Amino acid sequence: MSPLWTTRTDQEGSEFELTEIRLKKGEPVDRALRRLKKKIDREGTLKEVRAHRHFEKPSERRRRKEKVARFSAMLSARYADL
Repeated sequence: MSPLWTTRTDQEGSEFELTEIRLKKGEPVDRALRRLKKKIDREGTLKEVRAHRHFEKPSERRRRKEKVARFSAMLSARYADL
């Protein structure tokens, strides 16, 4: 039996894990594809790929993180009374 996940090496020599699902017996491909998409979303794979599409300056990264922190603080303050 093969492992549930595998490690591959890209052209630069970096290792990365491939997201993999197993088809269950009699499972439609559509349902398996939906499971794969959910798994990729939970792992944050697409978010990471999009983040590496272009170089982000450290100041831009800091501003983006501060913006996310402000938004999270606003939400927690809004729903603190509930």
